[in-house]
Amino acid sequence: AQEKRRAEKRLNELDNLLAKIYEDRLNEKITERNFSMLSQKYQQEQGELEKKIEALTAQLASTKEQEDGINKWVELIKQFSSPTELTADMLNTLIEKILVHEATKDEDGNRVQEIEIVYRFVGKID
Repeated sequence: AQEKRRAEKRLNELDNLLAKIYEDRLNEKITERNFSMLSQKYQQEQGELEKKIEALTAQLASTKEQEDGINKWVELIKQFSSPTELTADMLNTLIEKILVHEATKDEDGNRVQEIEIVYRFVGKID
């Protein structure tokens, strides 16, 4: 969040710098060559910052979504803090899906079957 704020602040500064050099060019305080060079540099940095801000915004949203999922998971777990038996209600509440893969044989000829449990809000836990 702090990195995003810094990028947004710099983007605002660049807007102000571009306005300033435009005014300086109109008042002939800087040459056309210097104006072109500076405006190109500032615009390139603006483009990079906009992409960075967009990526940081997406990252923050993803982090928030993960935190929300974890909080929901904790609330569900609290409901079943001291179970004495595994009930259908517990399974339906805590587990999103169970994936049963096709059985195979290992090098010793033993049957092996992978089972994945995908929990609600937090996904697969290894």
